[in-house]
Amino acid sequence: MNLEPTTPTAKNTADQFVGDVWVDRIAAPHDGDQRMTVAIVKFAPGARSAWHSHARGQYLRVTQGVARFGTRDGQIIDVHPGETLYTPPRQDHWHAAAGDSFMEHIAMLENADDPAETTEWKEHITDDDYAGRFDRRTGDPASRQ
Repeated sequence: MNLEPTTPTAKNTADQFVGDVWVDRIAAPHDGDQRMTVAIVKFAPGARSAWHSHARGQYLRVTQGVARFGTRDGQIIDVHPGETLYTPPRQDHWHAAAGDSFMEHIAMLENADDPAETTEWKEHITDDDYAGRFDRRTGDPASRQ
C-alpha cells in the first residue's frame, strides 16, 4: 500500500478552458498496466471547457453546483449534485458551470494505450453552444432574433 502524495491544485490552461477552472489530481497510473485517472475539477460561474473527446469515454460525478454538458448535436444536459454523467468514447462534448454558481465534479477516465491520446482537445465552444441556441434541423447555431 502507498499513501499517495498530495499534488498542488493546478489552474487549467486557456487553450482548453474559458474562465477559471482548477484541477486536483486524485489518482493517476503508476505503470503501463494501469489506466485509471481521477480528478476533482472546479469551475467558476460560467467557466467552460473547449470541445474535446476521450479515447475510452469519461464519467463525471457532480459534487457541487450545477454542471452543464453539451454535445455536437446540440443536446445540453444540466446535472446536479449526486448525479453522474457518462460520455461514450470519442464523443465530442464540453463541460461548464451554470452562469450563477461554482461547480465541481469528479472526472474519471481511463488512459488510451498511448496516454497522449487519452483526450483530444478541439476548438472553444461558442456562446450559442453554451446557451443551447442550436438548430437541430440544420445542425447550425440558431439565429438570434
